[in-house]
Amino acid sequence: MFGQANVLAAGQAAFPPSVDDFYLPAIVPWGVENAPWFTKFTLMIWVAVGFLIIFFLATYRNPKLVPTKKQWFAESIYGFVRNNISVDMIGHQGVRFAPYFTTLFCFVLVTNAFAIIPLFQISPNSHIAFPAILAVISYVLFNYIGIRHHGFGKYFKHALIPPAPWYILPLLIPIEAFSTFIIRPFSLAVRLFANMFAGHMLLLVFTLGGFAMLNANAWLAPISVVSWVMTVALTLLEALVIVLQAYVFTVLSASYIQGALAEEH
Repeated sequence: MFGQANVLAAGQAAFPPSVDDFYLPAIVPWGVENAPWFTKFTLMIWVAVGFLIIFFLATYRNPKLVPTKKQWFAESIYGFVRNNISVDMIGHQGVRFAPYFTTLFCFVLVTNAFAIIPLFQISPNSHIAFPAILAVISYVLFNYIGIRHHGFGKYFKHALIPPAPWYILPLLIPIEAFSTFIIRPFSLAVRLFANMFAGHMLLLVFTLGGFAMLNANAWLAPISVVSWVMTVALTLLEALVIVLQAYVFTVLSASYIQGALAEEH
């Protein structure tokens, strides 16, 4: 973002920012034609995965009865997800899903956090492809768990046929099918994507807008300062959104698994 701001300040970039800003070029040093897929987003995903693996391995490399600060921090994250998401949403069966939900929560949190980390300053989740993959993983998981728990026929009967009079079922069954098997993964992905996309666009608009006003007219200099103050305020708000969206994505995934395990519609 600040790289774009410097270019704009030199009068070499267009304003306002567009959707094209989310289609990042390849960054490989040995030639774009050899690895066009290796963009800044790809690098951030690898960094996030590597960071999480190293963090949890390091904190549990030598666990102690009286935990160290690092061990306590890692256990607090796991305990929060296990108790406040897995168990609260699913019940006692939720404990076995706590590792998945902890991984999901931490991964979404870290990849969201790139949006406000200097030098990165954009989240992979502001590109629809990454939230879509995460949504598909949760979608496949809750359907698999439901089929394994109830059996194929009983699961789909449970998912598609609500307890309602027979004469209204021809209307309700397509609605239930559309809601369960299309709307759920779609809304799960779009909710995360839209929030991170909108947050990045707002930060871009106010940051670059300040430079645009400064370059346009010296009399607009005081207003450009206001624009940058708004950028700082929105960054703090974005930090809250980053945590909230990781929590919401994980809670909704847990609620879908809870619905797949439920004995009643």
